[in-house]
Amino acid sequence: MLDLLPDLFDHYAEQLNLADKAFIDYGKQIIFYGEIVTVACFEDNSKVKELLASDGKGKVLVVDGKGSMNRALLGDMIAENAVKNNWQAVVINGCIRDAGTIGTLAIAVKALGCNPIKTEKLGVGDVNVVINFAGIDFIPGWTIYGDANGLAVSESKLSVTTG
Repeated sequence: MLDLLPDLFDHYAEQLNLADKAFIDYGKQIIFYGEIVTVACFEDNSKVKELLASDGKGKVLVVDGKGSMNRALLGDMIAENAVKNNWQAVVINGCIRDAGTIGTLAIAVKALGCNPIKTEKLGVGDVNVVINFAGIDFIPGWTIYGDANGLAVSESKLSVTTG
C-alpha cells in the first residue's frame, strides 16, 4: 500500500478530520496509524524522551512544540529508542534534527522542519492533554492516520483495509 488517506476519505469522510498543514516526512516509514498519545512542550523535549522510552506498540506520539523552529524536539538517539519500543510514528509541530539518520529508521516521523540545535532538558511539558494545531484537535486515545497525503484523526479506529 502506497497511500492510506485517499481510501480512508473515500469510505469514512464524515468520521475524519484532516490537518490543514503540510508536514515533512522524515522517517523511513511514510504510512502509519495508531492511538494518539500527546505531549505539549516548548523547546524542551524531556517528556518526548520519557514517552518514547516506554512501550509504544500501536501508538503515535503527537507533540505540540508550539510551532517553534528554534530547537529540535527529536533527534536520532530518541528516535532510535522509539523504534526499539515499537512506536508507530512521531508527529511534531516543530523541528527534528539528525534528519539523515532518522531517514534510515523504521518509523514514520512528520515535522515542520529541521534545526540542528538540541533543546534544554528542564522536565517541562504536559502529557496526554488535548492539543490543537494544523486546524484539528489531537485527543489522547483517538486514532491518527498519516501518509504522503497528510494527516487525519478519528474518534474511533477505522478499517485501514478499505481496498
